[in-house]
Amino acid sequence: MNTGRKSTVDLALEGIRQTRRNWTARLDTVEEGFVTTVLNGIAKVSGLPGIGYEELIRFQDTLYGIAFNIDPGEVGVVLLGDYSRLRTGDRAWRTGRVMDVPVGSALVGRVIDPLGTPLDEHGPLPAASRLPIERPAPAIMDRAPVSVPLETGIKVIDAIVPIGRGQRELLLGDRQTGKTSIAISAILNQRDKGVLCIYCAIGQKAASVAKVVSVLRDRGALAYSIVVVTEGNDPSGLQYIAPYAATSIAEHFMAEGRDVLIVYDDLTNHARAYRELSLLLKRPPGREAFPGDIFFIHSRLLERATHLDATLGGGSLTALPIVETEAQNISAYIPTNLISITDGQIYLSPALFELGILPAVDIGRSVSRVGGKAQLTAYRAVTGSLKLAYAQFEELETFARFGTRLDEASRNTLEHGERIREWFRQEEYDVLSMTAQIVMLLALTEGRFKPIAADRVRDAMDAVRKAASGTPAELSGKIAANGQLDDGDRARLLHQADEALEPYLKKP
Repeated sequence: MNTGRKSTVDLALEGIRQTRRNWTARLDTVEEGFVTTVLNGIAKVSGLPGIGYEELIRFQDTLYGIAFNIDPGEVGVVLLGDYSRLRTGDRAWRTGRVMDVPVGSALVGRVIDPLGTPLDEHGPLPAASRLPIERPAPAIMDRAPVSVPLETGIKVIDAIVPIGRGQRELLLGDRQTGKTSIAISAILNQRDKGVLCIYCAIGQKAASVAKVVSVLRDRGALAYSIVVVTEGNDPSGLQYIAPYAATSIAEHFMAEGRDVLIVYDDLTNHARAYRELSLLLKRPPGREAFPGDIFFIHSRLLERATHLDATLGGGSLTALPIVETEAQNISAYIPTNLISITDGQIYLSPALFELGILPAVDIGRSVSRVGGKAQLTAYRAVTGSLKLAYAQFEELETFARFGTRLDEASRNTLEHGERIREWFRQEEYDVLSMTAQIVMLLALTEGRFKPIAADRVRDAMDAVRKAASGTPAELSGKIAANGQLDDGDRARLLHQADEALEPYLKKP
């Protein structure tokens, strides 16, 4: 074998290595192109032969866009601002970088758009660093199991479909069923819990966004929150990049070891914005006219939510994406995509909403794939067979409507189920501490509300809630520290409930 001569493969490899050594990422000359077409937030640009996919392009009047379609001789650009002044023949320049967003603690308490422009009255942002809006999700080996609960303060969720820090839990339901209210309640409940919150409004009405910001500000939640806003009249390009920009902001804090909660309100508008962009760029439509990669744009977004391993700081990013259904059709294209991506869903029923059973969570269609692992030990011990008991009640309630005579066991099941339903009821933005929930739930499961007249049960539950505020600090601390309640602890909590319920008991 002749080893003195190099083979063809060796020569080719050496040529590649030499090319790599000589190559530099710096642009020696600025590439300049010109606009050939402008249409509904889309521009076609010629004269940029070296452009890269998703590279940022600068136009006149400080307008920017993202290269989306790289076609021979022409680039399809998604515009990110007011494009009304852009005309055919205007010049365009490469920037040599991808779209990024400012990150850092200076954003906390601020209202911004996806470009990092302040929308409040607190002046410019002194952000020290920036991150690309599109970033790879953490690798599997960099992730840790979801085990710490994210307490929402909403009884039905914390008891039946618990959410853990690092989980992705979908909120879905028809219009006006309370999806945003649940998400905002979860943000309000993070006060003094060390969780930073990000609310991302995607294509929302200005009045709706103003209401959310007002609630957060009035209740002191804006001090640990960031609001990223795109309104319905904003360009589709801005609506498309909004959740990615908000996620990069969240990832900055997660990398510092902090726990972050992010709400996407809502991904239905996000999908529609992307569908509009894709059809204008002549990408082939598929089911319900959405492009074939609609699943990918949401999966690569939600895969970034995780709980990092302790070696990487142990931070977490919990995602609460919201999606709107039409006529309770959860088998539509976008809802089924998101159900398959997330770690569970909370379904809000319009039928329950019309009956005044709020929050209108349909327990039969709601699930958390993390389950009891995302609950405190003390809470998990008192929930018991709550979901099974409520399911039996709903089945019996339907059966009893036919006027059938029921035996005593069935009547007891109905009475207990009615009290469970009453326990589930909760006013908007009225969040409960975990100790208060445990005291009320313990009294419920131990039958303390059974002898109370049905029309007085709600008042009795309010009395137990007030009494729970007097729980000894060491017992509340034990619950918060994920300790297990012994018989003595349960007896002390039940004694509190019994004292509060005494005025409501039936008289012989």
